[in-house]
Amino acid sequence: MAEDPNDDLINNQEEPQETITRVTGMYKDWFLDYASYVILERAVPAIEDGFKPVQRRIMHSMKDLDDGRYNKVANIVGHTMQYHPHGDASIADAMVQIGQKDLLIDTQGNWGNILTGDRAAASRYIEARISKFGLDVVYNPKITEWQASYDGRRKEPVNLPVMFPLLLAQGGEGIAVGLSTKILPHNFIELIDASIKHLQGKRFTIVPDFPTAGVADVSNYNDGLRGGKVRVRAKISQLDKNTLVITEIPFSTTTTSLIDSILKANDKGKIKVKKIEDNTAAKVEILVHLPSGLSPDKTIDALYAFTNCETSISPLGCVIEDNKPLFIGVSEMLRRSTDNTVQLLKQELEIKLGEFEEQWHFASLERIFIENRIYRDIEEEETWDGVINAIDKGLQPHIKHLKRAITVDDITRLTEIRIKRISKFDIDKAQQKIDALEEQIAEVKHHLENLIDYAIAYFTRLKKDYGEGRERKTELRTFDDVDATKVVIRNTKLYVNREEGFIGTSLRRDEYVGDCSDIDDIIAFTRSGKMMVTRVDSKTFVGKDIIHVAVFKKKDKRTIYNMIYKDGRSGPSYIKRFAVTAITRDKEYDLTNGTKGSVGLYFSANPNGEAEVVSIQLRQAGSIKKLRWDVDFSNILIKGRVSKGNLVTKYPIKSVELKEKGVSTLKPRKIWFDDTVQRLNVDGRGELIGEFRGEDKLLIIKQSGVAKTVTPEVTMHFDNDMIIMEKWEPNKPISAIYFNGEKEMYYVKRFLIEHEGKEEMFISEHPNSQLEIVSTDWKPMAEVVFAKERGKDRKENLEINLDEFISIKGISALGNQLTKDKVNQVNLLDPLPVDFSEAEGDKSEFDEATGNEDGESHEKFDAENDEDDGQTSLFK
Repeated sequence: MAEDPNDDLINNQEEPQETITRVTGMYKDWFLDYASYVILERAVPAIEDGFKPVQRRIMHSMKDLDDGRYNKVANIVGHTMQYHPHGDASIADAMVQIGQKDLLIDTQGNWGNILTGDRAAASRYIEARISKFGLDVVYNPKITEWQASYDGRRKEPVNLPVMFPLLLAQGGEGIAVGLSTKILPHNFIELIDASIKHLQGKRFTIVPDFPTAGVADVSNYNDGLRGGKVRVRAKISQLDKNTLVITEIPFSTTTTSLIDSILKANDKGKIKVKKIEDNTAAKVEILVHLPSGLSPDKTIDALYAFTNCETSISPLGCVIEDNKPLFIGVSEMLRRSTDNTVQLLKQELEIKLGEFEEQWHFASLERIFIENRIYRDIEEEETWDGVINAIDKGLQPHIKHLKRAITVDDITRLTEIRIKRISKFDIDKAQQKIDALEEQIAEVKHHLENLIDYAIAYFTRLKKDYGEGRERKTELRTFDDVDATKVVIRNTKLYVNREEGFIGTSLRRDEYVGDCSDIDDIIAFTRSGKMMVTRVDSKTFVGKDIIHVAVFKKKDKRTIYNMIYKDGRSGPSYIKRFAVTAITRDKEYDLTNGTKGSVGLYFSANPNGEAEVVSIQLRQAGSIKKLRWDVDFSNILIKGRVSKGNLVTKYPIKSVELKEKGVSTLKPRKIWFDDTVQRLNVDGRGELIGEFRGEDKLLIIKQSGVAKTVTPEVTMHFDNDMIIMEKWEPNKPISAIYFNGEKEMYYVKRFLIEHEGKEEMFISEHPNSQLEIVSTDWKPMAEVVFAKERGKDRKENLEINLDEFISIKGISALGNQLTKDKVNQVNLLDPLPVDFSEAEGDKSEFDEATGNEDGESHEKFDAENDEDDGQTSLFK
C-alpha cells in the first residue's frame, strides 16, 4: 500500500502550546477596587449615622435647600448631583424610598404605595421637605466632620450627627459585590425604650416591626444575624362562609404580588378560589371568594402553605465601620448607636458650654469697660497699639474674677462698642445677663456631670414629641407549621393496577382509589407482606398483588394496620397490629418475618384504631379437631411494624374472614387550646379543653350572640369575638342575659343547642341587640346593677339565680323580661354548687351527658386521621 505523502507533514506538525499570561499592573487591583467601591460607596450603610452615601447626600442637599417650604424633588435631585457622582434616576429612587418610610421627609404628592407596589409620580411632580424629626435628630453643623465632595468644589459630611438609631428604625437593604445586607425595620417607640434600658444598664430585646403590619413569628430572629429567620403572615379572617378577607400583608410583598401568588396556586390546583377582589386604597382589603362547600379554615392554612400569604425573611446585619464591612446583630447596633448619641450629646454640651463661657467672658469685660469708664483712657492715644495698651492697663485691676486671660481680640471687640450702646448702658441689666449666663453654664456643667441622665431625658423627649401614632403595627405570634399535605386541595385522581403492581394518576383504565394532590405520598401494601411509600406520580411500580393503597400521613399514630401472615411456604401464621409513623421514601419494607415465600392472609387499615373480630378456618389435615375459631384483634397489642407478631397457629390456614366490625381501641384524645397562636393542638400546649372521642363536639359561643358546635380539628381558626369554647355537653343548658334592641329591654333565657354543626343566633337580630352575659354553668348567678333615675334613689343591686328564674326553652325563644327598671350593667357571679342527687335525671344520665368515664389518658393524634371510617378489603 502506497504511503500518503501528507502523513509526514501531519506527524511533523507541532502541537499548539498553552500560553499563560499573568495579569499585572492596573488589572491586578481593578476588581478589588470595584468591589470595595460598591461596598463602601453604594450598597451598605454606615453604622455611625445609618445612611448609605446617596441617602446622606440627599439629606445634606435638603438641608442646603431648606427654607421651611416644600421643594420639588427634581430640584433636590439636581442639587444632590453636586455631591453624588451618579445619575438622577438612582438619586430619585433612593429619595422615594426614604420618603415612603415616613420618618425623615415630609412628602407632598403621589409618592407611591408600599401596599400595592404602585410607583411614585415623576420627580418633577412631587415635593418634599425635611420633617421636624429629621431637623431635630440629623443635623448639627458644629459637630459634623466635613470632607471635600467628589469634584472638590464643595464640602459634604463624612457622617451626619444622627442622634437616634435611625438604621434600625428605617431598615436597610443592599447587594454589593460578594456582599449583601438586610437590616429589618424596627418599631420607633421600642427602639427608644431599648436605648433607655441600655443607658440604665438593663437588658433589652428588639424585634422587627413592619410598615405593612401583618403577623410575625420572630422566635428564630437570631438578633438579625446571618442564619436567622422571620416568618411573616398576612392577616386573614373569615368574612362569611364563602369569603375570606386579607387586611394586612407580609413585609416584602404587595397586594399585586400576593394576588398573583394566589392565582398561581389556584392554577396549580393547590387551592380553590372562585374570585379575588382587590379593594385596597389607604388600607389593605383583598376579598377571596371561595366555592361553596369549601372549608374557610382549611383554605386559610392553604394560603399560608402555598402562597405569599406567608413569607420567610432572612436578615443579615452588615454595616460599614472604619471603611470595613462589619457583621453585627441589631442589639449591638442599638448599643453602638446609643453610645454614639451620648458622645454627640456630650460634644453639643461642650460646644454650648464654650459658647456660654465666651459670652460670659465678654459680657463681664464689657461691664468693666463701661462701668469703670476705661474708654476715656484712649482719648489721648494716637496709635492703635497705644489704644490697645491703654485699655489693657485700665482693665487689669478689675479682671481677677475672669476665667481666662484677656486677648487682643477681646480688646478689639471692646473698641467696636458703639457710643450709643455706652450711653444707654444699664448696669443692672448687664448684671442680670451675666447671672443668666452663669445659670446656663451651671446647667450645662450639670448635664455634663450627669451625661447618662441627660441622654435618657433626651430619648424620653423624642418619644413624647414624635412617638404618637408610631405604635407597633406587626402582631407577634408563634406560628404552628402548616402541614401542606393536610390543606392541599386533592384534585388529582389516583388509580391502581393491583395485579401488575402499578399506582399512578395516568392509569385511568384501572381501579380508582381516591383523590390526591401532587405533593402527597402514597402508601401501598402487597400480598407478599411488603410495604412502600412513594410520591404521587403518573405511574409507579410498587410490587405485584397490591392489597391496600392510600394517601400516607406522616406521624400518624391513629391509623392502625391489622395483619395475619404465613411465615414462609409451610411455616406457622402470625398476627400483628402496627402503625406506620415514619419511613424512608421509595424503600421497600418487609412486614413479615422475612422468610422466603411468606404471604399475607388478612389485612385491614383502620383510621381510628378499630380492632375487628375475624374467623380462622384451618385446612383439614391429620387429627386436627378444632378447625374454626375466632380471633379478636383488640387482644393484640399495637407494636412496631418490624415486630414478628403473635402466633395464631402452626397449622395451614384455609381462610380468614371478617366476623364482626371493630371499635376503636385507642384512648380518647386530649385536646388543648393555645391562646398564643389561637389554635387547637394535641401536644399539651395551652389550656386543656377535655378528652374527645370521635362523636364529641366543641361548643363555641361568640359575643355577637351566635352559638355552634363543631368537630374539633387542629386546623381550625377562631374569631376574635369568641367568648366561650369548651367541650359540648348536649344536656347542659346555656344561660344568657341580653339586651333586645327592638323592645329596648333586657331578657333572660336558658336553652339547649338544637342543631349540631349549625350556627344559631340566640339573641334578637336587631342591630341594637347586644349580649350582656352568657354562662354554661348548671346554676349560674347574675348581678343586676340598676341605673339611677332622676328624682329617685338608686335601687340596690339584685342577685338572680338564672336556673330558678326561667326554665329551659327553645334557642329561638325570646326569653323572660329581666326587669322593668333601667339597668346600668349586668355582671356574672360565681355559680352555685350542684347537688346531682337533686338534679333532674339520675347521676348516670349526667355522666352520659358530660362524657365522664373511667379511662386512662390517650395517645396524641392527628385530627386529619378521622376522615375515613371504612376498612379495606380482606384477603380471601
